[in-house]
Amino acid sequence: MLGRIWTLSRQLSTMRIESEEFKALFTEGLKTVERLFSQEKYELRIAGGAVRDLLVGNKPHDVDFATTATPPQMKDLFLKAGVRLINNKGEKHGTVTARIDEQNFEITTLRVDLQTDGRHAEVEFTKDWEKDAERRDLTINAMFLGLDGTLYDYFHGYEDLKNRCVQFVGDPAQRIQEDYLRILRYLRFYGRISEKPGIHTQATLDAIRENAAGLGGISGERIWVELKKILEGNHVNHLVLTMYELGVAPHVGLPMDGNLEEFTRVCVRSRHLSPKPVTLLAALFSDPNAVHRLDLRLKISKEEKGLALFLINQRRELTSDPTDSPPLKPYQDYVTDSREPDAHKKICELLKYQGEEQLLRQMEVWTLPRFPVSGHDLRRLGISSGKEIGHILQELKVRWKESGYQISKEELLDTVSHK
Repeated sequence: MLGRIWTLSRQLSTMRIESEEFKALFTEGLKTVERLFSQEKYELRIAGGAVRDLLVGNKPHDVDFATTATPPQMKDLFLKAGVRLINNKGEKHGTVTARIDEQNFEITTLRVDLQTDGRHAEVEFTKDWEKDAERRDLTINAMFLGLDGTLYDYFHGYEDLKNRCVQFVGDPAQRIQEDYLRILRYLRFYGRISEKPGIHTQATLDAIRENAAGLGGISGERIWVELKKILEGNHVNHLVLTMYELGVAPHVGLPMDGNLEEFTRVCVRSRHLSPKPVTLLAALFSDPNAVHRLDLRLKISKEEKGLALFLINQRRELTSDPTDSPPLKPYQDYVTDSREPDAHKKICELLKYQGEEQLLRQMEVWTLPRFPVSGHDLRRLGISSGKEIGHILQELKVRWKESGYQISKEELLDTVSHK
């Protein structure tokens, strides 16, 4: 295990960036925001994940801003300029959202935590940038970027980012106790940033183990957002095993008796197939009851629950037979016979689960053929009984499937006329 022993730095590290990704942020809307804040002499900087993305040469998906202006001061300057404000719910936490030229600008006043309960914080506004950085979770998320391109780094975040190192700001236990969801955020960013599994400081592991039960008080919806991102990142197998080793798993809805061997196998064989989070989780579940318990804890969607139940039921029953020609046929037959609108998508996830990359590629481009015979065709042959028509259609469909969906309408009807 590697990593710097935690200390709170009082030495500001700065540098200047002038990348194309940074310059691309300066829309007319941002120029307007910059001008309004500058006129009132309020400091305004880019904060959080956008800074991290820019430092590694990526264009940020979302850009958040921090400022020394209070919410009333921000509202006043925007309203005077005729700028529309939206999302007033964030104001009590210090956030004002302005909309300019069809673009939202979410700007939050610098703040410090006065009191926290592991879920919510009582905050006080400040003009001290370092105090605001100190309350953030990870060093790589605690940097600010001035609109002139100056980086403000109080806790060695850029150094950690260059070294692909994920660490809490200061004492890991204190940061976690401020918001227990930070346990999952740490694991999520580890999977996104770190090059190798298993490079954690002992202080971080101890803090997670000692505070894992705190996740029991976090809403399932918040946990599921983070857990899905963990399962979509790198080092998934290592991170989930770590969650079990540190006692995190039962507090986030994962089964106490999760099948870790099966989970490891599925992670390895589906590594390059982009499985959905639920596809990976299904490997932990031994029976449908585990899925129902997960749903009770995390409030997963109806589609996610249906996929998990499908995988548990079909992962052993529906497999390719080496003697079959073609081996994709059992999966195609399932889609053909199913009345579920998402049967094709479920089969693709099953193939990922099974590591059947070649069959997956074939299945992804396969489209369900239309059964060529209808009841009207049989009536034209003089068959009038509805029961008989249904029986014949079923027989014809079996022949059609056995032919690999190749037999023509005329050939099928010919077998009826010669009965």
